Amino acid sequence: MPIHDQGYRRYAGGREAKGQAWLVIARAGIRTLLRKRVFLGVMLVAYLPFLVRSILIYASATFSQVAMLAPTAQTFREFLEQQEIFIFFITIFAGAGLIANDRRANALQIYLSKPLTRIEYVAGKAATLMLFLLAVTWVPALLLLIVQVLFAGSFEFVRKNAFLFPAITVYAFIQVLLATFTMLALSSLSKSARFVGIMYAGVIFFTDAIFGMLKYVVRAAGASVVSPTQSLAQIGDVIFRVPPRHDTPVVLSLLVIIVMIAGSMWILERRIRGVEVVA
Repeated sequence: MPIHDQGYRRYAGGREAKGQAWLVIARAGIRTLLRKRVFLGVMLVAYLPFLVRSILIYASATFSQVAMLAPTAQTFREFLEQQEIFIFFITIFAGAGLIANDRRANALQIYLSKPLTRIEYVAGKAATLMLFLLAVTWVPALLLLIVQVLFAGSFEFVRKNAFLFPAITVYAFIQVLLATFTMLALSSLSKSARFVGIMYAGVIFFTDAIFGMLKYVVRAAGASVVSPTQSLAQIGDVIFRVPPRHDTPVVLSLLVIIVMIAGSMWILERRIRGVEVVA
């Protein structure tokens, strides 16, 4: 069969701007998750607490008999804490295979052979998970604040609690960053998404169990430092100006979270490589 020389032709396709390659990875990951009906079901269920609290806000603003249900700063603190169960399930469902599946398919060599840096690769994976986690924490919490203003018919509550918007934003992002980078680090350690999910659950439950033993059996001071979950709760109490639940200094609790995120980034830096080097 004759081969006809087509000659040299310039590339006619589109080019992404430099530094935006991570958006391609993020968009692909988001589209993949949105095709899964089970995942969409989890996301919808995660908005049930928002719906319930919206009804309570409406009732407190409309009927004087239930005025005691009116929201306070602690209401938003409790809401974000209530959403942690959905953070847990969404992190496992959406995050366990983000890197593990690429490692199983030896796709890292393909990704990093392109004009794509490790930072862009991790940023794309992190953006995929962070988008969905913020969608069940930061977004509904802000919507609750808007619902309160609409039903109350005034900005009086917002004026009296002007710190709520930054508090919701800061705490939600701390929640999401901790879950995202912990999961990505664990996902980079294995080729099995199922095993990664088990490891993540183990980290959460094991550290909470150790905390419970130290707190209620040994009655050790500062026991919450062994648990990222309890350290996060301590930080949340301080951010929302409610009495802290633990005797641990908030600076120490913040240090635990920073060490967890920094340690996860270090693991990612060591594990995300185009070629495995065997010593």
